[in-house]
Amino acid sequence: SYILLSAHLDSVPQGPGINDNGSGTAALLALAELWSGDEIPVAYAFWGAEEYGLIGSSYFVNTSSESELSRIHGLLNFDMIASENGVRFVYDGDGSEYNLEGPSGSARIESYFSDHFEDRELSYAQTAFDGRSDYGPFIAQGVAAGGLFTGAEAIKTSSEADIFGGESGQAY
Repeated sequence: SYILLSAHLDSVPQGPGINDNGSGTAALLALAELWSGDEIPVAYAFWGAEEYGLIGSSYFVNTSSESELSRIHGLLNFDMIASENGVRFVYDGDGSEYNLEGPSGSARIESYFSDHFEDRELSYAQTAFDGRSDYGPFIAQGVAAGGLFTGAEAIKTSSEADIFGGESGQAY
């Protein structure tokens, strides 16, 4: 089995491509360099056409056998992780905040990220695990997943600005 790290390569014309999703792509490349030669079995996926309906990740899931998908110990998805006005969001894999629990193992992935931030005394918040990004087709097939996100078009609250900095009343 292996851990699958993923990010999408495409962007939308009206959005800042460096964040959505140059940031996730850059993170995967940095992790590949960091973990080269490591004992952890890791694979990297760079999806196409996320912005047009999760096409690349859906194709992968739909053309993989159940046996192939069962080899994925967990999917870590990185989508929009460098917003100038973002929040350090961790996907709510255990459903404790948004009542949308992920497949078995997703809670453990959430706790890895949460523990990492807590150990470093960094604030974070949970975000809905609703299938909006490339992890969606995986969780629909029962693959454990999780990841990070800094927000998209939703508006940052004043309490989030107090905790994470940035400007309240503006999109993440």
